[in-house]
Amino acid sequence: MLLVVDVGNTNTVLGIYDSGTLLRHWRIRTERARTADEHGIVMGDLFSYAGLDRSQITATIVSSVVPPMERTWTEMASIYLGHEPLIVGKNVDAPMEVLYDTPAEVGADRLVNAIAAWERHKKPIIIVDFGTATTFDAISAKGEYLGGAIAPGIVIGSEALFRAASKLPRVEIARPPNVIGGNTQDALQSGLLYGYAGVVKEIVTRMKAELGPDTVVVATGGLARFIADEADVIDEIDDMLTLEGLRIIYEASIA
Repeated sequence: MLLVVDVGNTNTVLGIYDSGTLLRHWRIRTERARTADEHGIVMGDLFSYAGLDRSQITATIVSSVVPPMERTWTEMASIYLGHEPLIVGKNVDAPMEVLYDTPAEVGADRLVNAIAAWERHKKPIIIVDFGTATTFDAISAKGEYLGGAIAPGIVIGSEALFRAASKLPRVEIARPPNVIGGNTQDALQSGLLYGYAGVVKEIVTRMKAELGPDTVVVATGGLARFIADEADVIDEIDDMLTLEGLRIIYEASIA
């Protein structure tokens, strides 16, 4: 079985594949101070709850946007799973041509998403990933990674308002009853939801104008469904896009 690990700034998503099929997946908080031993304990608990034995995990592949966590996950896999993991961008490369001015600056998760989406569609693609940042990635009709756009994530936007404006409260990221908020909470929720929906629609529309009308728009990330309901430019939502991309990269590496 294959363990795939997507380490994000806020959350880490893990999945177990068996013969190309995703059996289980989990989302845990990314804790930079957590040691390899602590990760090993968490993994053991998750595997046990799922009825899996860690001896069944024969390979691991990791994508991380938090550089210090690469060493932690390498140590965890080596000690508790008995093998050294593949780290995207370190000891395994994403099989896609990158036309970014400085390819090394492209986050591993963005390339992994691009590979998964290209494998499925084989046409121009825009990937919108709703994470700590909201990223927009463009893939050409030839399967080349072109670049994209990066905007603050909706949670960051909410926290920035709370911290910078003394009279504004911290609010839950939720759909308000009306666009015109009748109180401060509803007004904040309206601005966050419809404001970010507007950001998504505008950037996607402009990217499609450059890529062509047959471009497919794929959304992923924790808040994808929340925003996509209000942004009618999204064609498809795939919560497991990054995990699938990791599986594809692993299988390409051993082919």
